Amino acid sequence: MAEKGLEFEYREEDLGNKSDLLLRSNPVHRKIPVLLHAGRPVSESLVILQYLDDAFPGTPHLLPPANSGDADAAYARATARFWADYVDRKLYDCGSRLWRLKGEPQAAAGREMAEILRTLEAELGDREFFGGGGGGRLGFVDVALVPFTAWFYSYERFGGFSVEEVAPRLAAWARRCGRIDSVAKHLPSPEKVYDFVGVLKKKYGVE
Repeated sequence: MAEKGLEFEYREEDLGNKSDLLLRSNPVHRKIPVLLHAGRPVSESLVILQYLDDAFPGTPHLLPPANSGDADAAYARATARFWADYVDRKLYDCGSRLWRLKGEPQAAAGREMAEILRTLEAELGDREFFGGGGGGRLGFVDVALVPFTAWFYSYERFGGFSVEEVAPRLAAWARRCGRIDSVAKHLPSPEKVYDFVGVLKKKYGVE
């Protein structure tokens, strides 16, 4: 929302003791994130991003602009949605296995994570950002992926690889994103995330 220049109030949620507001707002999945706009809840990260583009058309687009009957524009939007979905599905699933498993299964998850990052780097190519909205700035895929960059350090620690070595252009992209005010002000530190992973490992009995 900061990238689109929208004012908002951010509320932390205690996931170990979920609030009545969260449970009322997302009774199906009972999890974050949830956007409350005009008293109505919108849930799931990618759904929220698309909602923001639709609800605030006067702000910078995250998805490529829609032009009715323009196949190229439709393809660009579909491609952005595909890669954002890839990020949402692959990184969360593989990342959770990195700290819930041990031994060879954990090592296999580390190899899979390294390959996921290589795949994303190949899609990024030589571009500064994944883009989508135009103007050489963050787009739909960037905004979907950038929260996971705070987890890169934990991926490295538990996956047995270096992001810089397996995907140097993606690592450089993460550093560029980290210098953008809207990212720097809201992204948790890698150390804070690593400590949180330690809490998760204790929760699942993995020491």
